[in-house]
Amino acid sequence: MFDSLSERLGGIFDRLRGRGALTEIDVRAAMREVRVALLEADVALPVVKDFIEAATQRAIGAEVIKSVTPGQQVVKIVNDCLVELLSGGEDVPPLKINVTPPAVIMMVGLQGSGKTTSTAKLASWLGTRERKKVLMASLDVARPAAQEQLRVLGEQTEIATLPIIPGQTPVQIAERARQSARLQGFDVVLLDTAGRLGVDEALMAEMAAIAGATNPDEILLVVDSLTGQDAVNVAAAFKARVALTGVILTRMDGDARGGAALSMRSVTGTPIRFAGTGEKLDALEAFDANRVAGRILGMGDIVGLVEKAAANFEAEQAEKMAEKLAKGQFDMDDLRQQLGQMKKMGGLSGLAAMMPGMGAAKKAMDSGAINPKLLDRMEAIILSMTAKERAKPEILTAKRKIRIANGSGTTVQDVNKVLKMHQEMANAMKRLKKMGGIKGMMKMLSGMGGAPGPEGGAPGGDPGGAIDMGALGRMFGRPGMGNLPPGFNKFGRK
Repeated sequence: MFDSLSERLGGIFDRLRGRGALTEIDVRAAMREVRVALLEADVALPVVKDFIEAATQRAIGAEVIKSVTPGQQVVKIVNDCLVELLSGGEDVPPLKINVTPPAVIMMVGLQGSGKTTSTAKLASWLGTRERKKVLMASLDVARPAAQEQLRVLGEQTEIATLPIIPGQTPVQIAERARQSARLQGFDVVLLDTAGRLGVDEALMAEMAAIAGATNPDEILLVVDSLTGQDAVNVAAAFKARVALTGVILTRMDGDARGGAALSMRSVTGTPIRFAGTGEKLDALEAFDANRVAGRILGMGDIVGLVEKAAANFEAEQAEKMAEKLAKGQFDMDDLRQQLGQMKKMGGLSGLAAMMPGMGAAKKAMDSGAINPKLLDRMEAIILSMTAKERAKPEILTAKRKIRIANGSGTTVQDVNKVLKMHQEMANAMKRLKKMGGIKGMMKMLSGMGGAPGPEGGAPGGDPGGAIDMGALGRMFGRPGMGNLPPGFNKFGRK
């Protein structure tokens, strides 16, 4: 979503970093460019004015002009202002789910905003992350098959849904859902209300009746971020009529310019609770202003990357891998397993978007310079090998490589690149063992990533919060490691 804005801001700040000293004129000129970038990203004009005024006043202070790294200080100030813009300067309060059961969460929004799917996503999130027993109930008696849609989603997520009884009103369904949840020991009940094509009196009256009957602990508004500033207008209209406690932004992975997300908190005063990041039912993230600001400014999202890794972590496979690494072993099956984990975590493009300093690599992938099906092709090459060849790749002769290339629809050169990558990864794993294993690696990463430090750099000393990929490469014996592992660039070109 924020790719265009991130690219524009990145160019502005790169020019600032390249200067040894900054004057007030330099700062004001840069802020004018930031203003244009935010307006082009569809951020509300009043929000842009307040943002630029606050950032400029901080940036022209003596601590920036006299700083050893003034460019980095400006980046840090903009980062801080973005965090305040996205969060309102306050921590987002946790959902009120630890109340006398059942906690009632009411989902509201316009028709087509993704409300029913978001209900299922939130139910799955509460079940997996918070270990809550959740019941979902559809109160939409107007839209054809709306109740059936939620039932099907409940089966897919293994979340219980309230049985459908034809002829009941939304208020009756809501009261039955709360009573059933209480009798059956559910911790949370999610009420998926009906939507309309626009904000109208009938919609508001129905929501007020449901809220009066169930006294919900949370009322969450679901809005489609692709609607741009209209999403902010819808949120403001709902806020004026209903006691909203939070917003869920859907389709945050889309190609919207990001103005809705940046304007929402400031215009409505309602915190953004969650963000939908994909079509899958597990594609829901708790909204974190610091992490979103980091992505916008190209600082990456190490926390999100670690969370993705943890979500796709398979303990049994990891244990077997650890045993093999302890013996200094790393074969082609291990490489295929790692490729599979990367695909689960969003592929190369998804990982690059979350890694600090990898913006150029992601841009190359998005532009088509690198084939997005790269991991699939590499996996096809490995699967074209026999079990013996995967266990001992050193036995691969020229004749065997030709057979593998023909079987995978690639070339011998591609096969050689995969073999070279395997060898370099095997060497890296051996060095990783000397560094103290995965724990030692994560300790190193935690010292390199994150929010900017006092002088605009990360806690580990890297300016702008970016991981020093060159330093990381040298630790693994790969001084050239900057964007992608060796062989990826050439192998992945279309």
